Amino acid sequence: MNKENNTTDKNKGNGSEMNPIEKHIGESIANYNWSIKLKIALACRKLASEEHAQTLAGHVTVRAEDNTFWVNQLMVGFGNTSQSTVIRVNEDLEVVEGNGIANPGMRFHLWVYKARPDINSIVHTHPPFSSALAMTGKELAVAHMDVAMFYNDCAYLPEWPGVPLADEEGRIISKALGDNHSLLLASHGILTTGKNIETATVLAMQFERASRLQLLAESVGTIKPIEDKQAQEAHDFQLSDGVVKGNFNSWGSQLLREQPDIED
Repeated sequence: MNKENNTTDKNKGNGSEMNPIEKHIGESIANYNWSIKLKIALACRKLASEEHAQTLAGHVTVRAEDNTFWVNQLMVGFGNTSQSTVIRVNEDLEVVEGNGIANPGMRFHLWVYKARPDINSIVHTHPPFSSALAMTGKELAVAHMDVAMFYNDCAYLPEWPGVPLADEEGRIISKALGDNHSLLLASHGILTTGKNIETATVLAMQFERASRLQLLAESVGTIKPIEDKQAQEAHDFQLSDGVVKGNFNSWGSQLLREQPDIED
């Protein structure tokens, strides 16, 4: 059994009462029974459609059993990933299921998983607007309803530790993330996490949107902060299971219609 469905998330401020919209979405998503491999392929294709992976640098991982991890393989770009190209590796990045090799850059994911047992999926990419923001020395600004999911939930690593191929980078990145779900890495890119792949993917997609909005806003004026109470409420709503999975499943359904080879 895959661990992504068996652990609870440290969702900050998440109340116990389900809002009516979440309840309705939760009922509608019960019909989706996609495998983890297919979900990873769908995540990769969606991220590719928004320029998250113009090279082979990005990785999407999901925690599995016995200290193993599902991951997209190195020599297949996000835009070409299908469920048959997803592999499972151990802590030494040795393939235990499937064919191919893992990107050695995913090693820092292992440190995040060790530090955060509540995390079951990680996305790391270098999308253009977030990468541009990462070049400025500024943190992500949360000043719009659509990106409130990052309110008090996005860390910033101000110094680039280099290409994350060694354990030292893993220690630095996992420490910088802290108890947040997202991280902006200076001169590098983004890291998003969640209790499942749906959350990590939605956060990655919205991180790029947030960065784009910030750069656009700063080009014409001063960003106006939003009220704490409303921001926290929007954060909790946007990261609720029903809303997150509703977004992911909507994207996935469209991708399966338009790109049926994802299921190959």
